[in-house]
Amino acid sequence: MSGRATEGEGRAGWGGFARLLVGTATAVTLGYLALAYAVDPYDSGRSTLLSVGAVRPQGPRTAAAVRGRDPAFAGAVIGNSHIQLIEPERLTRLTRIPFVQLAIPATGPGEQLGVLDWFLRHHPAPAAIVLAPDDFWCTDDPHLANNKPFPFWLFARDLPDYLRGLMRYAVAQEVVGRIGWLLRTRRPLARSDGWWDYEPDYLGLGFGRDAKWEATRETPVPDTPDPGRAGPFPAAERLRAALARVPAETAVVAVRPPVYHAGLPRPGSPRAAAEAACAAAIAAALATHPRSALLDWRRDGETARDEALFFDRTHYRHPLARRVAEDIAAAILRLRPPKE
Repeated sequence: MSGRATEGEGRAGWGGFARLLVGTATAVTLGYLALAYAVDPYDSGRSTLLSVGAVRPQGPRTAAAVRGRDPAFAGAVIGNSHIQLIEPERLTRLTRIPFVQLAIPATGPGEQLGVLDWFLRHHPAPAAIVLAPDDFWCTDDPHLANNKPFPFWLFARDLPDYLRGLMRYAVAQEVVGRIGWLLRTRRPLARSDGWWDYEPDYLGLGFGRDAKWEATRETPVPDTPDPGRAGPFPAAERLRAALARVPAETAVVAVRPPVYHAGLPRPGSPRAAAEAACAAAIAAALATHPRSALLDWRRDGETARDEALFFDRTHYRHPLARRVAEDIAAAILRLRPPKE
């Protein structure tokens, strides 16, 4: 009898310990989530308890959350490094529209349309939107997948998706980092308008001086399209759906970014046909918005053959970026409704 009693007491003891362990883990998890939500490590605005109206230094993938919701801006540039060199201050000066640069390197249409959705949720009636549908938009993948990580959870519409995103070790580190940043009397700050000049980085890597980079730039693309780039083009349909949420008064400018001539397909090749089909699909989607324009800088000519304007086949330099910015601004001014 005593043996059974001891055995029962042992099971009860283990059961109590297990309940205590589960309860403790649950309490710790809920406590962390409450802290992380309140701290809002990337200042997404879901909690404004500790928001101080400034951008903590961080990568553009997460900084787009605070910049994209900033009410100080009425226009946005959205894309990747192929549009990154467009200065928001220049666009602001030329159009009188305060612009934010939301370009995120190594992103494709899935990430960029997600950023557009975030910007529209916080700016229901923006003055202007600039998009940069480059060759990454020509994928036939219906999921618009990219092989680079991206924090989709940070821009999610659903709270559960956001809370699941907070349950990451890297995010927990950012929670601690943001608390430390908030406690500093002299906080380091990042630019609120998102401007990031990549020229010093490229020059530091030897672009413009090292022969190996020059050889890479001058190597022509093959005549056949890359795998998965021959169509159909689901990004165009996703763009069409996104533009349905953009007010008719908003100027929407899509820029096909400049490419060095070696990066352009040979006329009459299958690659050229695939690129033309992709461009036509994007143009058709863009045309569904009443105040839209497509600026095609992805073309051969004197500019595309000037090696001094390009670091590689797809990344151009400041003199060309300024010309593209002026073209964008002129298009926006043409598209804006007349003042009453």
